[in-house]
Amino acid sequence: MANLPAVLAFINPLSGTISLNQKTRLRDTFLQRAEALGYAPEAVFTERPGHATELAAEAVRRGVSRVLAIGGDGTINETAQALRRSATALGIVPIGSGNGLARHLGIPLIPLKAIERALNGRPVVIDSGEINQHPFFCTAGLGFEAYVAHVFAQQPVRGLSTYVQTAFRAFWAYRPTQYVIDGQERTLFSLTFANAGQFGNNAWMAPTANIADGRLEQCELRPFPAQLAGVLAWRLFNKTLNRSAYWQGRSVTKAIVQAEGPLLIHADGEPLTLPDGRAEVRVLPGSLLVLL
Repeated sequence: MANLPAVLAFINPLSGTISLNQKTRLRDTFLQRAEALGYAPEAVFTERPGHATELAAEAVRRGVSRVLAIGGDGTINETAQALRRSATALGIVPIGSGNGLARHLGIPLIPLKAIERALNGRPVVIDSGEINQHPFFCTAGLGFEAYVAHVFAQQPVRGLSTYVQTAFRAFWAYRPTQYVIDGQERTLFSLTFANAGQFGNNAWMAPTANIADGRLEQCELRPFPAQLAGVLAWRLFNKTLNRSAYWQGRSVTKAIVQAEGPLLIHADGEPLTLPDGRAEVRVLPGSLLVLL
């Protein structure tokens, strides 16, 4: 076994909507398939926030060529952080609520098929982004989407239905925010920096985003009449939001956003607060290998 190529899997016992018993069976399946394909596999359940980053960094130091993240977008983000600009490729096994990066990349949403893809796939180079040194691989954002991320994180139950209910209640409580973006004032409902095209669950904020073009899509959604919320939501899920008069987008490599007071943001759905109200966003071209 010592001479076989190593492959590691990190499993978040808390993410997603499947049970711990189901995750244990996924672990066992991964170990069996990897051994059958000639790997020396290891699988670890993460124990705390940031643990996947620590484990992935150690895998890079060991020269491991493939690391699988079995979890939601947060677990994938934690794992990928440590793999950027390394020769270690990320395998994505999506079991989260939104699975935005997996959906954009066409990775199977059935975990067993995703494991097979990660073990047999080839490494493909994609970009990543940073917002104040917080890495993101799918989207980062401000405004309504960040507000929802902060409220959603406080809910005792995860999943799509909880997210929809949270977003519906948040819509009536939220007020558009004034920003200064690269020196220009804007009042926006939301502001997204998209590496991939969607948030997750096929909610396409940036339908034309190219995850490997060395750029981010800066998507601005202006305040709109409440009675149009349903129409815009329909466009979001039908990949046509960019055709709305309230949406504006452009490709960027960096941006500076300033607001008064602490700024709520999210990076791949994880809620963060910038106390000084300043967000610096940039793209890191060709910085991650993903198994496809």
